[in-house]
Amino acid sequence: MAGSDENYPGVIRPSNLQGGLRPGVGGKVTGGLGQNRRALSTINRNVMGAPPLHCAVVHKRNDITENKTNAATNKIPPVPIHRPITRKLAAQIASKQHQPAVEVTKPPVPVVPIRNESADCIIIDAEEYKTTGNSAVPMFVQHTEAMMEEIDRMDEEIEMEDAEDWSIVDIDSPDKKNSLAVVEYIDDIYAYYKKAEIVSCVPPNYMEQQFDINERMRGILIDWLIEVHYKFELLEETLYLTVNLIDRFLAVQSVIRKKLQLVGITAMLLACKYEEVSVPVVEDLILISDRAYTRKEVLEMEKLMVNALQFNMTVPTAYAFMRRFLKAAQSDKKVELVSFFLIELCLVEYEMLRFPPSMLAAAAIFTAQCTLGVSKEWNKTCERHSSYVKDQLLECSKLMVCFHQKAAIGKLTGVHRKYSTSKYGYATRCEPASFLLEAWF
Repeated sequence: MAGSDENYPGVIRPSNLQGGLRPGVGGKVTGGLGQNRRALSTINRNVMGAPPLHCAVVHKRNDITENKTNAATNKIPPVPIHRPITRKLAAQIASKQHQPAVEVTKPPVPVVPIRNESADCIIIDAEEYKTTGNSAVPMFVQHTEAMMEEIDRMDEEIEMEDAEDWSIVDIDSPDKKNSLAVVEYIDDIYAYYKKAEIVSCVPPNYMEQQFDINERMRGILIDWLIEVHYKFELLEETLYLTVNLIDRFLAVQSVIRKKLQLVGITAMLLACKYEEVSVPVVEDLILISDRAYTRKEVLEMEKLMVNALQFNMTVPTAYAFMRRFLKAAQSDKKVELVSFFLIELCLVEYEMLRFPPSMLAAAAIFTAQCTLGVSKEWNKTCERHSSYVKDQLLECSKLMVCFHQKAAIGKLTGVHRKYSTSKYGYATRCEPASFLLEAWF
């Protein structure tokens, strides 16, 4: 059927066909232009070269339409639109087929030749340039010489710093896992101690303000308190804080002679409350003073002292620096005992108040090393942690040697008796380092 509309339902074909209807064979009626339309479409396909149109088979069943051609993808491909061939279109197609293809060429990329920098660089030796007779060296040559000299100087400084670092021992490395050693900020703590000792230092001439007591009485009091401290078996920190409280109180408060011992036992009571776990009772201190004072007098003096000191009990004493510097010196037990023996001799002497506690501690350790023949030098590690060099310690060390020489004679022998026992390793048996009394060695 040439003119069938079966595949295009609902499409109304024109009925006024040219030539009308004519009877065919067997009485059938046929259209006159049916063959002409098919021939035109065939010509169009041959000229355009388009693929044949796929025909979709449509089944009408219960008003449901299924497309079997695109069942896999469920997509209907677009139907190509064919343009009728006219003379103008045919001419355009023919002109395109005969037109030669234009080849697009890119401009060539210029190749930059690699410059040989070594060939263009001119090396000038300043010494050779001067010998050639030229009067002045170019500015860039002078600048290069200055830079090279500065680099050499910096290299020498770095080498010197490296050499110093090798000589300084890290004394805190064994305690890195010990949380109580506070390795992370131990240096900051002692840096603060160094600043605080300047503020809390006792004026070395405060006895000039006292009218009824003198330096000798102070020495007798402290020598007696050292024996009391030893009998009560108190901590070492308690003794150093006791002496500090006495000196600081006497520097701001005048005291009569018969109240001086009361100041001493009250200072020890305050130091025990600050340092000790088990504090001696007031009655024990009254008993040790041969009942020279009553309980009421002790408590009244306690209130007077804390108010005069403005309740400032936290001060860096020589004991705190001793522990740090002994660790820096890597001292053994013998050096430690002799060091404490020497520094306790200084507690009794009024003239040693002119030295800060940190210097007393460093000088005591240095003198003890010289006394025992361990070393006559103050090494870099000790200098690093004490902030003192050997020359700064010599004056204080010479005084300590003098005190050591006369420790067993005179009236103030409490320290000598204390360190003559087995508990303190018979530290007094060591011969004084008399060679330190010379000016230089």
